[in-house]
Amino acid sequence: METMQRKQEEFEKLFMEAVDEGLKSLGESSRHMIFFHLENSYSLKRHEIPKKPEAFAEGLEKIFGVGASVIEKIIIKTLYSKLGLNYENHKDYTVIDHLKNFKNIKEDRKNNENLELE
Repeated sequence: METMQRKQEEFEKLFMEAVDEGLKSLGESSRHMIFFHLENSYSLKRHEIPKKPEAFAEGLEKIFGVGASVIEKIIIKTLYSKLGLNYENHKDYTVIDHLKNFKNIKEDRKNNENLELE
């Protein structure tokens, strides 16, 4: 159980790094302004983003409207890269869909490892 929690913490750390890098693509001051706005308008602190990705995605959408999807795509591409995975464009995927997809990939890998051990 402990290693599962550690893996979740590592994933959350990588997700936060991807968020930072994705928002930094808009410029350092813009990144700070977005975090400020998320915290003050939506009560979402920076360190809570990995635990509350739905609130993060909703906040981005309220701030940027349809433009949020461009930022989300940058974040997700960065996260795929950090995880050593190839990014596949799924036109209608949201950040949440991609995060669920990561969990499925991890479970598939775990199941394949278990099959190889048997």
